[in-house]
Amino acid sequence: MWDTCSRSNGRRDLTVQGQRSFLLIGNSRWHWAIKKADSWHFFHTLPDLQIINTLDNPLSAWAAVGPIPKRLLMNNSKRIEINDVPLQKSPTWLGIDRALAGWGAFKKAKSSNTHSSGILVADAGTVMSLTRITAKGEFAGGQLIPGLRLQLSAMAYGTQNLNDPGSPSTSTKQFPINTAEAMRRGCLQALVGAIILAQKEANMPIWLCGGDAPVLMQELRKRNTHAVHHPNLVLEGMVDIENSINQSQDH
Repeated sequence: MWDTCSRSNGRRDLTVQGQRSFLLIGNSRWHWAIKKADSWHFFHTLPDLQIINTLDNPLSAWAAVGPIPKRLLMNNSKRIEINDVPLQKSPTWLGIDRALAGWGAFKKAKSSNTHSSGILVADAGTVMSLTRITAKGEFAGGQLIPGLRLQLSAMAYGTQNLNDPGSPSTSTKQFPINTAEAMRRGCLQALVGAIILAQKEANMPIWLCGGDAPVLMQELRKRNTHAVHHPNLVLEGMVDIENSINQSQDH
């Protein structure tokens, strides 16, 4: 049983004891899957070495797309890398998060028999990746776009008179008067437009995951654009792959 995704800025409100645990080291946040009893729970934190020390057992598996702290001693035999992901025609340089999200979405689409035209996976993280997966489960290219926070911070860094407005939010106005809201609306509009145009060009259903997915889902619904929101595709893919590796070793 899968539980819903939650966010946290630290360890204060986390209960991480469990039988099995998974970690994806992202560019700006760490992403966790913890099994407690018969349920998987997902949460997202700022990088924090101390969380690992609170686990009942060593990590079952881990992967990384962001920087690995030098003081973080990880078991490399537990690392999931691109060759472990059964996504066909994946180049060796493909980010493990894109491979896991693409393969996870394809597997779920295939199980529901909704994969016949392929799928377009939008992973809305620090960088929003758009990844095409064919009906045969093959990687078929994609696009990379700065995510909401990255766009906002870039505008503040690259100009003299614009300040970073902080966390992205949904403005009900398409053309806000306030500068901060105008920045937020423009960045959000850019991502929504990129998804809609890519979906039109690929002619594939959209699968959406990542931290900015909820706000993007709201905007896509306003435009009558259907998307399958599955927030934890990457972590669920890690769990599935670790299960497959263990089963193959048992045989």
